Amino acid sequence: MKQRLVVYLSGPIMDEHAGQARAWRAAAKTQLGEAYKLLDPMRRMFVDREVDSANEIVEFDLQDVRAADIILVNYNKPSIGTSMEVFYASHHLGKFVIAFSPFSFQECSPWMVRYCTKILGSLEQAVAYIRTHFPPEELGE
Repeated sequence: MKQRLVVYLSGPIMDEHAGQARAWRAAAKTQLGEAYKLLDPMRRMFVDREVDSANEIVEFDLQDVRAADIILVNYNKPSIGTSMEVFYASHHLGKFVIAFSPFSFQECSPWMVRYCTKILGSLEQAVAYIRTHFPPEELGE
């Protein structure tokens, strides 16, 4: 039986309006959910800035990054956590990191440009890129 590729949904959560942090992830689930397994860090009920949960938040997110085949990134604003996930996935694990962003190339952080495999203009473009380069029918063993 073929296994679905795993896609981790990386993007700002801390200091992001909860609706915005959830809306793009819900759209990604609608567009990719039938063909890919999606890991959404917001499935956990942690509260930002609670000292006793900080290490858990980071370790669970890193565990998801390790478990993923592809990292899908919402690069809609600078985010330390998102940047750390991108660097870890790309530099340390050699994973494909596909971002979508409203920023022009000139406005993007050189770090995001360097460690994202591809930065596209919209979620729809990123989804099309994933479907083209990682088609569901070629998955698994």
